[in-house]
Amino acid sequence: MINYKEEIAKVLAQQVEGLEVAEIMDMVEVPQDSKMGDYAFPCFKLAKVLRKAPPLIAKGIAEGIADNPLFEKVEQVNAYVNMFVSKEGFVKDTLEEVLTKGDDFGKCELGEHKPVIVEYSSPNIAKPFHIGHIRSTVIGNSLYKIYDALGYDVIRINHLGDYGTQFGKMICAYRHWGNKEDVINDPIKTLLAYYTKFHVEAEDHPELEDEAREIFAKLEKGEPEEVELWQWFRDESLKEFTRVYDMLGITFDSYNGESFYSDKMPRFVKELEDKGLLEESQGAKVVNLEDVGLGVALITKSDGSTLYITRDIAAAVYRKETYDFYKNIYVVASQQNLHFQQWFEILKRMGYEYAKDCVHVPFGLVSLAEGTMSTRHGRVVFLEDVLNKAVEKTREIIAEKSQGVEDIDVEEVAKAVGIGAVVFQELSNNRIKDYVFDWNKVLNFDGETGPYVQYTHARCASVLRKAGDAVVEAASKGNVDCSYLCSESAYELIKLIHKFPAVVIDAGEKYEPSIVTRHIVDMAQAFNRFYHDEHILVDNEDEKIAKVALVIAAKDAIKNGLALLGMKAPERM
Repeated sequence: MINYKEEIAKVLAQQVEGLEVAEIMDMVEVPQDSKMGDYAFPCFKLAKVLRKAPPLIAKGIAEGIADNPLFEKVEQVNAYVNMFVSKEGFVKDTLEEVLTKGDDFGKCELGEHKPVIVEYSSPNIAKPFHIGHIRSTVIGNSLYKIYDALGYDVIRINHLGDYGTQFGKMICAYRHWGNKEDVINDPIKTLLAYYTKFHVEAEDHPELEDEAREIFAKLEKGEPEEVELWQWFRDESLKEFTRVYDMLGITFDSYNGESFYSDKMPRFVKELEDKGLLEESQGAKVVNLEDVGLGVALITKSDGSTLYITRDIAAAVYRKETYDFYKNIYVVASQQNLHFQQWFEILKRMGYEYAKDCVHVPFGLVSLAEGTMSTRHGRVVFLEDVLNKAVEKTREIIAEKSQGVEDIDVEEVAKAVGIGAVVFQELSNNRIKDYVFDWNKVLNFDGETGPYVQYTHARCASVLRKAGDAVVEAASKGNVDCSYLCSESAYELIKLIHKFPAVVIDAGEKYEPSIVTRHIVDMAQAFNRFYHDEHILVDNEDEKIAKVALVIAAKDAIKNGLALLGMKAPERM
């Protein structure tokens, strides 16, 4: 597909002295108002060099490129050169690209198969997989899909929270109040109840805290009874988590969590000491980062036990030694910003130059209308319950709206649309924004939502079924009369389809799936305008084939966009 910005920059470079093609490309804009051209070139920057007023410079450039066959029209408006590219050429180039690539449209080899790690989801063992976990889970999954589409070799890591003092509390609670059958029947909710009870009881019986610490110390030493209970809690929790991951269509390449690095940390504590980075503070060992405004980072407590930061250093080095990553991406809430800044800085001071390749992708928090979620107090909304309720609600809507419609698998569509609605809402806003979880918003199927985009895809599929196999086959070859696709609604749709590959690159560079989400909403809206403004299945065979080719292109682009979000694209709704 022609890179129009690059081609325009080459044309402009012949008119503008002193600027390289790459510089001009950065200056070329896409006007928000299509009446101002497909592309625009601002001339303010040239005023000092050419010693002319920007409007005069723009006028000279516009006159100099007006006859270039790349353009249908060139206008000077104040200090801007507004360029309208040749519509038929643009349409032909875009359609051929989409129809040739199909499911691969939007993919590229930018990554050159460099290894990229994405760490995401990472729930705590023996605790609820609640609605707060959905952000890391679906943002991370989408980033994996985006980086995969960009040609990187992506390793998906679920860094399970399967280590720490909370396991001393959990085992302690189980021994006091638990029984095996309840855990087997409903592991997470039962273990949550034990954990909640522990904190209630510990208020009146503080000796329970000491008992829990002793139990965790035994676990760290590898005492068989404690290790066996910990392993059991871990295995039962993973079964529960996997059920939710299956609903979301998410898999991982590694479940190495905190426990995996427990025997690897002494190496790095010693290394910090050997490199003179450790200081003693009230019996604990710290790295002082006050000189860069990052405070003091605690490495080991006064009792010698290690902390998250030590495990994260060990994990980063292990990943570099194991995968030789190009990027090591962590999708973790913005609450942990300081933690990541501290240990990235420590890694740098240890002499690991790849500290710069470790990237924290923060996101805002989810709270409930009645306040912040708290595992200790048992105030959580289970993610599985959210997904099941979304599917149930969708099933009711589909059953009502699809009466008399044949060949709809209500159950399959309800899962695709219901779960998609939850995922889409999570990915529709900038990831850094906090938000309050609201059932009504999650399950609202109107407006700029996942179901709206999925329905648009199904509408495309319906048009193709009505067109018939022969027309679809002819249109799929791409050799169509593009003069039939130069109307305002058709052209606006094609411009958005053309932009899709660049949107995927932009989303990857900014670690922001919502860029893809917003763009596929725009494509869906543009398709629906085209659908309402134009008669697609007309009597004129050439016109019909051309318009069906555009429907195929829109369908593929929307489907590929949904796939990058981790969503399905139903053929019927």
